[in-house]
Amino acid sequence: MAKEVDGFIKLQVRGGQANPAPPVGPALGAKGVNIMEFCKRFNAKTQESQGKIVPVVITVFKDKSFEFIIKTTPAAVQLLEAAKLKKGSPESNRQKVGNVTWDQVKAIAEDKMEDLNAFKIESAMKMVAGTARSMGLNVKGTPPWGAEAAEA
Repeated sequence: MAKEVDGFIKLQVRGGQANPAPPVGPALGAKGVNIMEFCKRFNAKTQESQGKIVPVVITVFKDKSFEFIIKTTPAAVQLLEAAKLKKGSPESNRQKVGNVTWDQVKAIAEDKMEDLNAFKIESAMKMVAGTARSMGLNVKGTPPWGAEAAEA
């Protein structure tokens, strides 16, 4: 028989560095989850992405047990890494703060593909490019699917 779900908790935690301090402790404590058990299991699973921000979705059951799914690093964080910036533009429509290439956008889209609701890599690339533009980054070069499609 399947366990009855009590709720979901969505957090963004640095890989391998979960601890009972906020935001993890208060979010899990409110649902009655064993905080140290989560921290140990999360840190063990995210050793390879040490220090990077990792989204996690925690499913809490009625008996206070839990499961969690680790997602890929957010596109915005990957774009900042690719552009070698600390943060995006405060006015993305007026002030551009950096550049990324279509090759970098493709690499990020391929990494994020499992978490995006896109079936083709071109669709995923358009999503990532849109995130880049909303952060004040220019996407340099010609899109792989052709310039006429990018303007549409």
